[in-house]
Amino acid sequence: MKKFVLYTLFPAIAVTQLSSVSRTPGNNTHMPFSFTVSLPPQPNTLFGLPVDGHVIIEDRIKRNQFLTDIFKQYHVPDYFIQQAAALPREIFDVRKITPNRKITLICRKDSLRTPRALIYEPNAVDYIVFNLDKTLTVETCRREVIVAEREISGIIQSSLFQTIAQMGITYELTNKVVDILAWQVDFQRLNRGDEIKIIYEDRMVEGQSIGVGTIKGICFKSGEKTIYAIPFDQGEGLEYFDEKGNSLRKALLKYPIEFTRISSRYSMRRFHPILKVNRPHLGTDFAAPAGTPVRSAGDGVILEAGYTASNGNYVKIKHNSTYITQYLHLSRIAPGIKRGASVKQGQWIGNVGSTGLATGPHLCYRFWKNGVQVDALKVELPSSRPVKEEYRETFNRLKEETIKRLNAIPTAEMFFYASVP
Repeated sequence: MKKFVLYTLFPAIAVTQLSSVSRTPGNNTHMPFSFTVSLPPQPNTLFGLPVDGHVIIEDRIKRNQFLTDIFKQYHVPDYFIQQAAALPREIFDVRKITPNRKITLICRKDSLRTPRALIYEPNAVDYIVFNLDKTLTVETCRREVIVAEREISGIIQSSLFQTIAQMGITYELTNKVVDILAWQVDFQRLNRGDEIKIIYEDRMVEGQSIGVGTIKGICFKSGEKTIYAIPFDQGEGLEYFDEKGNSLRKALLKYPIEFTRISSRYSMRRFHPILKVNRPHLGTDFAAPAGTPVRSAGDGVILEAGYTASNGNYVKIKHNSTYITQYLHLSRIAPGIKRGASVKQGQWIGNVGSTGLATGPHLCYRFWKNGVQVDALKVELPSSRPVKEEYRETFNRLKEETIKRLNAIPTAEMFFYASVP
């Protein structure tokens, strides 16, 4: 149930009334009469609830904490706790609250600061109001989301990471752009002076950005080479195509974690940091903080999910008769990831760790093509289908408009250009 709170506001009103008097030739005088009506100030509200004369407490959900635990902590009467525990799951599952999410309590000014209402915010948009008056009532509410289009451009000075820091853009946007262009641009080996321009949607709540929406267009220039990414839906979901209408998407993701630094590449001869011998390294190591989510490179079926002394926690996935991928040294394997289970491209399968023969947290990513281990970053993968002939005219119009907009974005001076909202 969406909640709408409507307030009719009447500011002070100044009214001027003109009263006529008897008129004689030469006497056309009007006597003004005025009065002011002032209404009492509106009460202060929070989440649509009056808060004057109340104490506001803000807190965060702790690990392994349940809603009933919070009720007890803040002296909510037992009958409310019983009612909350009995709530149907379609209204609210009291067991499924996320650690570190914000809660707000509106409390009376008594000795126990008894809560009148508790508000749980599972994300930046939604919030659930638990009204604690005579009986428990629950309202599911949503804040208004405003979508603003942004245009940015940046020039690579050294690495993508340093350029990101200079540009001040979010890693969410960076990761989306990298996923779109991953098979066309080697983001690990950019050249000084490479330029990128992006048109994207910025999702905002109450003036604050809460995330990135659709990428509306990308232009990447490196020397004489220019790559465009045009979003287009030909009835099977949004995909990205180049200016010729060829899909930029491959059968598998290039990076099994969000964009990060490669600490060791595929090599037939590498000095092993633990064994202290030269031996082949038939994988790609991605350095990342412990706990970073690892995702399946593509749709497939789990061949193995377990532990060995050298691999640590690992997952091996068969994508089709040609391709197999493996993910090593995980700190944990995601629930449900077991032999025979099906997975989708981008699905969470585990977290970066340092189990097995590893000196620090990283993901070792291995890749097989037709039963032979190969370099995952150099393998040639087939592209998805190009724009269908029946959609060519529509795509071409969108392409021309998008490229025109991208080319009109000013070239970044030094590091960064951003459009003014």
